[in-house]
Amino acid sequence: MTLLAILVGTVAAGVGSVWLAALMAFAMLARFTQHMLSMAAGALMATAFMHLLPEAFESEAGAHELFAMLLGGLVFFFLLDKAELWHHGHEHNQGPAQEAGHGDHAHHDHGHAHHAHGPRSGGWAVLAGDSVHAFGDGILIASAFLADMRLGVITSLAVLAHEVPHHIGDLVVLRHTSGTSRAALVKVSLAGTVTALGGVVGYFLVTQLHDYLPFFLVAASSSFVYVALADLIPQLQKQLGFRDTVAQVAWLLAGIGLVTLVSSLAH
Repeated sequence: MTLLAILVGTVAAGVGSVWLAALMAFAMLARFTQHMLSMAAGALMATAFMHLLPEAFESEAGAHELFAMLLGGLVFFFLLDKAELWHHGHEHNQGPAQEAGHGDHAHHDHGHAHHAHGPRSGGWAVLAGDSVHAFGDGILIASAFLADMRLGVITSLAVLAHEVPHHIGDLVVLRHTSGTSRAALVKVSLAGTVTALGGVVGYFLVTQLHDYLPFFLVAASSSFVYVALADLIPQLQKQLGFRDTVAQVAWLLAGIGLVTLVSSLAH
């Protein structure tokens, strides 16, 4: 009975939060694409710095080990980006179109393709971070259900609530990298199902895994910080008029404020 409750709670929190976020994000995305990118950057950074990292450092884990994990995560996602970009460039270099004598036009197209690919390199980092974060959420929900059924229900609802603004950011990023809203929704939903996996594993191994939760949180944080600073913020660093600049900053702050508010209410 407890395991069934854990499965229901983790699926509702992990996947339900994604679909609720999709209803909000895609309704605004068509009209405010650039503003939503600003909001996504704010939401990702706020999730990392205002929620995940503080929770990790409140544990008994050593600060040195957690900072080492954060640094290692940032380097890992940097290398993942480099590998993805190298593979993309290698495929273009092998293409017959560039060898067909088109000269400057082919070179221009190749450069444009690389430029277009630039912002598309953050998708895997977002999904990896989501999956790690979801696994940790599943363990937390399982721990709550094992302690008390009512506490488990409350924890599931709290996780669902504070994940919605974060998933809005994820969906905007994945929509930008995947090209379609449907592909973004499917990918983030699949990452959300890892919450159920974390719940099942937590049900059987909650005592053993509890000590590793801070490292799961820091690993997830590193992916969100990397995507925000390496992929989203550079896209926003362009010369704009005063009104557009103010709007960009306002939406960035809105993403930070939304995550901070919902997280505080959930706690």
